[in-house]
Amino acid sequence: MPRRLTERALRSVLISVTALAASACQTADGRTTVALPVPSAPSIAVAGKLDTAVFAGGCFWGVEAVFRHTRGVVSAVSGYAGGNSPAPTYDAVSGGTTGHAESVQVIYEPATVSFGTLLQVFFSVAHDPTELNRQGPDVGTQYRSAIFTRSEQQAAEARAYVEQLTTAHSFPRAIVTQVTPLKAFHEAEAYHQNYLAQHRSQPYIMYNDLPKLAALQSQHPKLYREDGIAAEP
Repeated sequence: MPRRLTERALRSVLISVTALAASACQTADGRTTVALPVPSAPSIAVAGKLDTAVFAGGCFWGVEAVFRHTRGVVSAVSGYAGGNSPAPTYDAVSGGTTGHAESVQVIYEPATVSFGTLLQVFFSVAHDPTELNRQGPDVGTQYRSAIFTRSEQQAAEARAYVEQLTTAHSFPRAIVTQVTPLKAFHEAEAYHQNYLAQHRSQPYIMYNDLPKLAALQSQHPKLYREDGIAAEP
């Protein structure tokens, strides 16, 4: 059993399932997810083309699950980005010494869901962008909030949306999300892929990640897809 599973299970055993049901649209720290404005900066898409975005926002299990249940997303893969090791592993990244963040590579159809809409989902329900180097019970730079951009257009859109949310005072604290060019994305070990779908009754998933799907369905009903994306082959 991976070390994280043991630690997270121990952190979660004191959680009441009744309390969980009462806070279905809250994050692990009790923050209620809020509806955010649509990005004002327009997304540019080429008809018939797929595009790729990479997001980091704490444990990749929940972030991946959110995007797997978002219409227009054709692939969501957990992995590592932002570090210097040419071949990062879960154990190495968990030690916080490689510089990587747990990340999710999202391949999507811009004609169905724009990069701007993915940003809205990322900031509104996938994680808390005001937590510095942590998300809920997970602490360290490997759990930082980041958008690893693949083009100047993505970087401009991401920065513009952060500025838009900041000006609108959408959050009670400052947004700490990094916007940085993607150097490389490394796919995580097979047992991390589509983790939520295979471990829905695990206490960590029930408390930290299932509420994110509930928030996605509540705040973005037209984007939400019940079945999600099947596991990658």
